[in-house]
Amino acid sequence: MIFRIFLFSLLASALFTACGGSTDYVPKPRAYNRINLPEHSYTSLPDTFPYDFDYSSHARIKPDSSWIAERYWINLYYPQLDANVQLTYKPLDGSEQKLKEHLRDAYKLTSKHQIKASAIEETVLKTPSGKTAVVEELSGEVPSQFQFFITDSTRHFLRGALYFRTATQNDSLEPVIEYVKQDIIHMLNTLEWERDVSGEGVRE
Repeated sequence: MIFRIFLFSLLASALFTACGGSTDYVPKPRAYNRINLPEHSYTSLPDTFPYDFDYSSHARIKPDSSWIAERYWINLYYPQLDANVQLTYKPLDGSEQKLKEHLRDAYKLTSKHQIKASAIEETVLKTPSGKTAVVEELSGEVPSQFQFFITDSTRHFLRGALYFRTATQNDSLEPVIEYVKQDIIHMLNTLEWERDVSGEGVRE
């Protein structure tokens, strides 16, 4: 009996010391899945597209195989990260009406994630060559964490969205999301429009 009282006193003392005896409690840092990210490196897009940019050398270009896919729609797929950047291109042909339609569709596609998104932050990016892009960063358990579009308002309209082919939660994917976002920003900063796709590489 005396032993039990002694043991209880010892446990109570240890519990008090652990919980109330110190004010220097530090919460554990958020844990992430261990992901080895490669160094950023880039290569040029083939000159068979009406747009050109530097994309990650760790990504593969795959044509969009969906039933709604149009010419020049591609995916930049990262095999190591199981990440995919979907790119959809629309020619404007000088039509203001087409521009309005594509802008409306871009914002509509982003707004579909509002139900699950805890926040959507929009930023206007000015590229070194003077082009303007709009990027949307989505927080929360959303299927697409980063979306964007860029246009010259008269001839070209390019929209993109980042997706992951994994069930891993977004907070655990945060390092990878940030990694691919850097690649996307580099892509936008190096983007040039092609006047034609004849292979001559004439740029605007």
